[in-house]
Order: sequence, then C-alpha cells, then structure tokens
Amino acid sequence: MRITFISATLLALAVQAWAVDGIVLNGTTKQPQPGVDINLVQPSEKGMVPLGKAKSGPDGKFVINAEIPPGPGLLQATFQGATYNQILTPVSPRSGVEVMVYDSTNKAGTAKANEHMILLEPDDTAIRVTEMFILKNDTSLTFNDPQKGSVQYYLPKDAKDAKASITAPGGMPINRPPVKTGQTNIFKVDYPIKPGETRIDITYTTPPAEKFAGKVVPSDSATHLVTPSTVTITGNGIEPVGQEPQTQAHLYNLSGLEFDVLIQGKGSMRGPAEGQPEEDTGAPKVEVAPARIYTRVWWVLGLAFAILGLGGAMLFRRGDA
Repeated sequence: MRITFISATLLALAVQAWAVDGIVLNGTTKQPQPGVDINLVQPSEKGMVPLGKAKSGPDGKFVINAEIPPGPGLLQATFQGATYNQILTPVSPRSGVEVMVYDSTNKAGTAKANEHMILLEPDDTAIRVTEMFILKNDTSLTFNDPQKGSVQYYLPKDAKDAKASITAPGGMPINRPPVKTGQTNIFKVDYPIKPGETRIDITYTTPPAEKFAGKVVPSDSATHLVTPSTVTITGNGIEPVGQEPQTQAHLYNLSGLEFDVLIQGKGSMRGPAEGQPEEDTGAPKVEVAPARIYTRVWWVLGLAFAILGLGGAMLFRRGDA
C-alpha cells in the first residue's frame, strides 16, 4: 500500500515537472487573451517536432502536459493570423510562462520602412543582390496585410535563387519564397510585422554582366545602393554620396524608382558561408551556426549610420549654400 502511494506521488511529481503552464497576454488590450492555440514544439535538424498543444482558457491560462527532451523548446501562439514565439531554454521556468500576442490590423502606416538598401556584389560567376528593408512598428498592433504583403519588391526576369529572409523582433531568420503580385516582376513578402523592428532581406543572383538595371516599389524610406570597396557603379538614376569609413563601401542615392548602371570591378562584402536558415516551417529556426545574415550585421549597422551621417552632411552643406 505504501509502495503504491509512493509510486503515485512520484508519478504526479514527474507529470508536474514535465508540464508547461502559463498565460497568454494581449499586448494591445493589456488583458489575458482566451481562445489562443498554443503549440509546444522542439527545433531539430528535420524541422519542428510537435510535443503537445493546448488552448488558452477564459482567463488566458494554459497547461501542456508534455516533456521537453534535452535542448530548447518553443511555444507557438497563433492569434489573428500571426504566430508568436516564446523560446524555452533548458534553464527557463516551465511554470508561469507569459506569451505575448497582439491584435492585428491591415491599416497602412502601422509599420514603416526606416531603411532600404540594395547591395550589389559582382564576380565572375554572378551578380549577387541583397535588398534589405528595416521596418519599424511603434504601435501595439501587428501589421498583417496578406493581400498587399508587408513589403513589395522587384525581381529581374533572369533572377535566380530568390528568397526572403525575415528576422522578427527577438527572433531568428526564417525564409519565405517570392510571392507574385498582379504587377509584372513585382513580388511581395506576406509576413506579419509585429511591434518592434523587423528586418527583411531579399536575396537573388543574376548572370555576370557589366550592366545592371533595377526598380524599387515606393516606400516610406529613401533607397540607397551599396557596392563593395572594389566596385563602383555609374549611370542613370543614382548619385554617389561617399564611402562608409569602416568597410570603404561605396554609397549611392537613388533619385527615382528605376536605375540602370555600369559596373566596374568585382568584390564581395560577405563573410564565410556559415550555414543558412532551414526550410521554412512558419517559425524561427534554432541553429548551431549563425545564419548568414548575422555575419553581415556589422556592415548593415555601419552603412545605416554612415548613410544618416552623409545625409546630414549634405543637408548642412545645402543650408550654407
């Protein structure tokens, strides 16, 4: 009888240790959010492994009776078309976990482009293009517009291996394939923009050539072209504004929505290939090696500050004129 009691107690303790419980909070209403689907998964080399699921109750609380194998776990909350993630590391508390969600809106202006750059890296095999958007959402709403997308971009007819890498606030890069719009060669990224800062990188290659032509879709931010220190461009639609001090990258203002440039030189600003985001499952990936975009954070930040500085200098000179 005593053995049975001890066994039952140990079983209850084991179940309690395995359980993950918490509350879903709505960052828009500042109230507990009922009716949210919660999935507990674990990232692996083969994708996300499902471990358990639940739905938040009237008080926003949830319990998932599941064991998390060695390694991190991930809580995914789906609400109004957007997925919100909460990482559980091996040392994270399993009880009282707070998962934040937000109301969604498709109202224009909720998320704005703070920076827009196009990097050209030509070599003997291809021209590698990275078009980067930094979006800022200062509201307590998630911007979600499946019809128009979060951003729209142009892809040349001969573009290959095109993809979008999205880094949401506090998340890790995930991939999205190009999604066509009703306009010729114009594509969109259909991904909710949560409160905070989101970076979207469109990457593709075109065949090696001495010329490159492109277009941009109008946005809240001015567009800047960037080339490595060993590469310069000249042509219609651009204006050189100087070099970034640390990398010596060349910076150009785009005066309109189209450009057609002559490329001189070859070069790259890429670090060593240290792994890429896995096939997209709709959730961030946990990787041992940093995603490729992280190897270029230094030049992204450096160029952004350089562009702001050069812009300020140009305005100062115009003021003195």
